[in-house]
Amino acid sequence: MGKNPLKLLRYALAGWLPGGRRQCVVCGHRVWRFMPYRAGSRSSPPLMRALHMVGSNPDQFECPRCGAHDRERHLLMYMRAEGTLQQLRGKAILHFAPEKRLSRFIADAAPSRYIRADLFPASPNIERVDMLAMQFGDETFDCVIANHVLEHVSNVQRALTEIRRVLKPDGIAILQTPYSAKLRRTWEDEGIDDPATRLEAHGQEDHVRLFGHDIFDLIARAGFEDRVRRHAELLAGVDARDAGVNAEEPFFLFRRI
Repeated sequence: MGKNPLKLLRYALAGWLPGGRRQCVVCGHRVWRFMPYRAGSRSSPPLMRALHMVGSNPDQFECPRCGAHDRERHLLMYMRAEGTLQQLRGKAILHFAPEKRLSRFIADAAPSRYIRADLFPASPNIERVDMLAMQFGDETFDCVIANHVLEHVSNVQRALTEIRRVLKPDGIAILQTPYSAKLRRTWEDEGIDDPATRLEAHGQEDHVRLFGHDIFDLIARAGFEDRVRRHAELLAGVDARDAGVNAEEPFFLFRRI
């Protein structure tokens, strides 16, 4: 959060005054509002707004109490509602770019093996794993989780091939990623190779592609069964604004075939 006094005051007012109408599913606290990412949707490049991007909610991004991001809160809600979280008991899990708070819920589900993985580990309990060339044997894991990771990898086809390889038959992959609801085909060009152009073309300085609506077929063609579920289907009774999530973001759930 940093030590900016005004920012600290905004977080304190939003998260610590009693009577808040919104609730963080991660920490369980009621808050007055969720804090925006940067300046919220107003800071998104015009192209991203025109292409109707589906993904994180920049206006209700961070819980002022625990710091949980909206995509972390939404994924936890999805996994609980669909039963995925409860089914992790005794299973082998590989979790890329593991969110600190979500990781605790997964560990509490008592998996038989839980590997937190990242190409650039930020802590000793995270193992260095290159998604494009994993060190694990075939059919090692029951579940692979990559929440907003595929938009960062240099070769998405190779990443999907590797994910399928390390999954056991009928294993599940949770592959949340932002995409354009309007763009029919994924947009990727090697000339978009610096932070400024990536921000304008892909929506973030470190995104290397802009997925279109073909993202679901792209994953399915890599050897997965599409089990994608929508917020209105799995979380019909949840007010997205009160939960601080984007109701348009689906649950990217796939089964290895």
